[in-house]
Amino acid sequence: MTAIVTNTLKKQLLDTVYNDLTNGTSLYYVGVGRSEQWDSSDTVPDPENSFKDERDFRLSMQSIKKVVDVSYTIPRYNWTNGTVYNAWDDDLSGTPSNGYYVLTEDNQVYVCLRQGKTADGVAIASTIKPEGTKSIPFRTSDGYIWKFLYSLSGASASKFVSANFMPVQHIAESSGDPTLSVIDAQQATIQEAATAGQIIGAVVTNGGTGYTSAPTITISGDGFNAAATAFVNNGAIVKIELDSNQDSCMTMGYGYNYASMSFVGGGGSGAVARVIIANDSGMGSNAIKNLRSSSLMFNVKPAGAENDDWLVNDQDYRQIGLIKSPRDYNDSAISETSGRALRYLELTSPTDAGTFTRDVTIVGGTSGAKAVIDDIDSDRLYAHQNEETGFVKFLEGEQVTGGAATGTLSAAGDDADSDAFYNDDVNRFTGDLLYLENRAAIARTVDQTEDLKVIITL
Repeated sequence: MTAIVTNTLKKQLLDTVYNDLTNGTSLYYVGVGRSEQWDSSDTVPDPENSFKDERDFRLSMQSIKKVVDVSYTIPRYNWTNGTVYNAWDDDLSGTPSNGYYVLTEDNQVYVCLRQGKTADGVAIASTIKPEGTKSIPFRTSDGYIWKFLYSLSGASASKFVSANFMPVQHIAESSGDPTLSVIDAQQATIQEAATAGQIIGAVVTNGGTGYTSAPTITISGDGFNAAATAFVNNGAIVKIELDSNQDSCMTMGYGYNYASMSFVGGGGSGAVARVIIANDSGMGSNAIKNLRSSSLMFNVKPAGAENDDWLVNDQDYRQIGLIKSPRDYNDSAISETSGRALRYLELTSPTDAGTFTRDVTIVGGTSGAKAVIDDIDSDRLYAHQNEETGFVKFLEGEQVTGGAATGTLSAAGDDADSDAFYNDDVNRFTGDLLYLENRAAIARTVDQTEDLKVIITL
């Protein structure tokens, strides 16, 4: 017995997260951590989606930054002269390797409704870049038929276009809404012009035999006005094209939830074709559904030290996580733009702190406790413990050594316990960890801005 999770359920799950963030119901943060090498050669392992993996990430987490930018995304396919593109098909369960939509150099997105084909039905390469923003399909001289869906703004491209992904959205407002940008109003116009239940193509599944001329095609179903023509080569039907009209390049009809094609005449028999019907309320009505988005991208751009919350001075990290609703050590929700997740040890003298170096393991002279230094700030040693160091507590007032450096921790009495560690902004064991990625080391400097894109795909 086999089963699937449908695209509808995937979309609903993504909608839940998207609306949760954009409506301000919950706050999401990107967290980074792990300054130590993976192994002696620093080979990046695959995450195992285990409780231990999550715990290890939290133990070495350094910093967080709030997510304010999120978008549905789809695999990126640039229009390239000489590439054969597929036509959109309602029978596809995924995205083909050469795509059925393209992003042009003008940051405009088009869906392919029909491939260009030779007289014997063989697909040919696209050589004419699709252009224009009109709401009806159009034919290019290479035989392809395209439909414009939307344009990317400069801001959207900067946040959500990567080497492998690009953003897709649906505009909830009407095209006349004065609050919409020019690009969003343009897409709203496309959405409103879409026609529900259009037939956008047909696939020949059996060309039949003995045809000496094109048979007449009859389209049966619950819609109206679609019409098509068969093309014959060597006695078989090799392609079917929807009849052209002056306005739309194809007579697609309307109102079809289901349809079939039958063939009469032409001197042959046995031809069979499958009808392709646009989904939802028509092609262009909702690009997220039309292009089958199953991913969300979260984008943050930490700049330099981020109010001293992110480590710089060539410190690095190797893990990235997405965390929902982290809290502080008073169990209050965190709402700040950024925060530190590391704990710190306080020395009696800033001079002592200045002799320690990052990534060195320090040892407590009395307790024997160990920790790895992540950052040094005045009289503070920001550090973390893991399974290799163990979790023995440092004692207040004890001497610590690391490398060639020695210092003394601040004396007892500053707080209610004898543990010398102080907590900073973020309780690293709070919040839901929704995503975890292992990477090669990413070094940071004070004048550096990263462009972190976290992509969740269902």
